[in-house]
Amino acid sequence: MSSSSPTEAPLIQLGNSYRGAGKRESSSSDAKQQHRHAIKQVAAGEQKLDGWSVAIDVVASGLCGTDLHYLGHDIGLGHEGVGVVSALGSALLQDDGAEAKKLGLKVGSRVGWGYVQGACLACLPCVQGVDTMCRTRKLYGVANKHQGSIGDAYVVDARFVHLIPDALPLVYAAPLQCAGATVFGAIHACADLKPWHRIGVLAIGGLGHLAIQYLSKMGCHVVVFSTSDSKREEAFKLGASEFVATGRDNKELKSAIKSADWKGSVDYLFVASSVQPDWDTYLHPRILSSRATVIPLSVSADALHIKGYQQLISKEIRIQGSMVASRAVHRIMLDFSARTRSWPWIELLPMSPEGVEEAVNRLDAGQVRYRFVLQHPTHKDPLFPDHVPGPALQNKI
Repeated sequence: MSSSSPTEAPLIQLGNSYRGAGKRESSSSDAKQQHRHAIKQVAAGEQKLDGWSVAIDVVASGLCGTDLHYLGHDIGLGHEGVGVVSALGSALLQDDGAEAKKLGLKVGSRVGWGYVQGACLACLPCVQGVDTMCRTRKLYGVANKHQGSIGDAYVVDARFVHLIPDALPLVYAAPLQCAGATVFGAIHACADLKPWHRIGVLAIGGLGHLAIQYLSKMGCHVVVFSTSDSKREEAFKLGASEFVATGRDNKELKSAIKSADWKGSVDYLFVASSVQPDWDTYLHPRILSSRATVIPLSVSADALHIKGYQQLISKEIRIQGSMVASRAVHRIMLDFSARTRSWPWIELLPMSPEGVEEAVNRLDAGQVRYRFVLQHPTHKDPLFPDHVPGPALQNKI
């Protein structure tokens, strides 16, 4: 770190960043390995540590499906970052560090950050506590293009970092910064959701496997819908109460709901699939209860097609959009995850050009159960320097 004068904001050396480098042909005969995404490691330069900013040494980063959307944009990848605070901005240090103390931050604090990295904090949504709806919110992919969480260091508004509970190792906290915030934020947005409800989770993946854990540990009866039986055992390990194999064309699902053994419709349906489902199939009254709520969790650029429009009206079905969790809900999510041991199932890979490239390509091909975490080669978790093995940890380091 260096500064040209005492009155100027110091400059933080960001070290390396990882970015998409286009596609290249592969000699592999496996179609999933053709046109592999290439990754490049570049110097991210330096960034001013402005008044409210905090500098973080990255310990680990999750890899999210949203990162794949930015492979062709030449930006620093990653927004599921966790690490250790290395420096505080001037506004945080004034009055004997009063503002830093309010935030619970100091050099050495274990923190994380996610998709939303800033907001005006003055508009109506901000003062209502939903800073994710701020018109001038700062989002990953736009706010900081030269560095992402897959890198050596990061500088971000201290008011948008989150203290990681001591019981939660950083490698497990990483995917929670976006995947956890997405799922928990959606659950929190459903104010009428109660423990006695039957809750559907469509697809077991990076989002769905967290939804099953959160909902089951809240006492809900969780019905998991998956295309095949291959994840049945894992669904019950995660906390599912029922498992329904739908078949890829929903033939098995359509047959199942006609059966006398069908156990009933769901009051909420969290859609965690990577592609949109056949909405009209799931609007069937034996799948969705009257006045049920459908909550899409994953991002899709496709149009929303519902032929049974009348079903929405006659059954008073709601479709509830949900952004990632606000700062307040994000912190509740981290506490709940640590307290109930609702940890993501992860596969560890090294934060290196080879490790990032493997994670990107396997995620794109759907070859992960259920989240990749890229671990920095030298920065360590001060509480868990030798990460604690947890659920389904696959360590490739």
